[in-house]
Amino acid sequence: MPDDRSAEPTDQTSTAGSGATSTGPAGEAPATVATRAPAPGPDRTRRMQAATRSVAIASAQLILITVAVVILGYVFGVLWVVLLPVVLGLLFTTVMWPAARLLRNHSWPPALAAATVLLFFLAVIGGIVAVIVPQVVGQVEDVADRFTEGLEQVQTWIAGPPLNLDDQQLGNAVDSVVNSVQANAQNIAGYAVTTATTIGNILVNLVLALVLTFFFLKDGPKWVPWLAAQTGPRAAPHVAALSLKTWSTLSEFIRQQALVGFVDAFFIGMGLFFLGVPLVLPLAVLTFFGAFIPIIGAVVAGVFAVLIALVTNGVSTAIWVLVIVLLVQQLEGNVLQPIIQGRGLNLHAAVVILAVTAGSSLAGIIGAFLSVPVAALIAVFYRYGRDQLDGLSPEVAADGTSQQLAGDSSGAQLVRRKAEKVETEPMVNPDSEGAEDAGTTPEGHRVGVIGNAARRLRLHR
Repeated sequence: MPDDRSAEPTDQTSTAGSGATSTGPAGEAPATVATRAPAPGPDRTRRMQAATRSVAIASAQLILITVAVVILGYVFGVLWVVLLPVVLGLLFTTVMWPAARLLRNHSWPPALAAATVLLFFLAVIGGIVAVIVPQVVGQVEDVADRFTEGLEQVQTWIAGPPLNLDDQQLGNAVDSVVNSVQANAQNIAGYAVTTATTIGNILVNLVLALVLTFFFLKDGPKWVPWLAAQTGPRAAPHVAALSLKTWSTLSEFIRQQALVGFVDAFFIGMGLFFLGVPLVLPLAVLTFFGAFIPIIGAVVAGVFAVLIALVTNGVSTAIWVLVIVLLVQQLEGNVLQPIIQGRGLNLHAAVVILAVTAGSSLAGIIGAFLSVPVAALIAVFYRYGRDQLDGLSPEVAADGTSQQLAGDSSGAQLVRRKAEKVETEPMVNPDSEGAEDAGTTPEGHRVGVIGNAARRLRLHR
């Protein structure tokens, strides 16, 4: 029996790429046009939810970390009056501890050894001041006279070609400057009071730092066991190791900056002496102490030396002083600093510049001075945590021992004991320095392991 139903038109679908186009009967426009975007996979929604959840968790963690950093910054800012003398005392202690340790090893009582070293340190500083001040007082009048002569030469040069300014115009310019100073007299007075207050605070902090230095020298070996006893047996090896690394970093910073400052002061001082520039010793001492503020201190000391040479000896001598300063700083930056930092702080020059800039903007001269050791300590904690996460046991010494807490209710102390043996060594990049071939995996990939204890424990840092 024939089917009398009319034939339904059939859709023909042509695909191109990832899209499709649906067409109607011949001669008619397409009924629907499909997108070229691929159809969603069956797991798209689930994966999108998982990605959104991961982003939300990461964002919440970042917010919590930011809040914690802000709170810590606020707490440190409130406690800065207390923390600053402690930090300065620790830095002073790194300088004096070798002498105090020598006296203690020769059976000196701790208090007597600390007092003797501290008094000797103050005597050295007082001797330097006693030598410098008479030279400054004796030559400051000559420098002032030459400065006046220099101003007169500048005035004569301005009055001649190409400026051709007459005395009346110069007088008007001077009057304008005087009027500006008088108009801002209140602000200038406020700055002077602020500066005087800052100097007073610095002196008070120095006195407190020296008092703390005495106690650090006297009771220094007791601090780490006491701190480890407050944490517990599991944390004690890490507390001891981090304390040792922190102390070594601070000591290395003081030693390397003292060496750099001595080299700068010696060569620049010799150049100033042979060129006949006055105030050689004060400028050399300023250069030495300026080295403890990396980069900025050397620049400021060099500018002072060039200005003194310009005022007292003229343009040609100032140019020679500038050349000497630049040569010495190039020697320091390209030869001395890389060698010292390579075995010391291990900080990149860009990190040093950023640290000094941040420290000076936050806390002025003190911040610039403390910025590099603080950055180095942050790097120490970061590397220690990274090595701990990699299973490299940074608390274990080269001989396989670690400092562990021992004692009872009557007292506690740190003793060196054999560290627990690590059953498996961590895998590393087989192409990294010091890696040795340990065979291949079942898939045929080469496996590298650290081939010596020094590299496993990161002792080359």
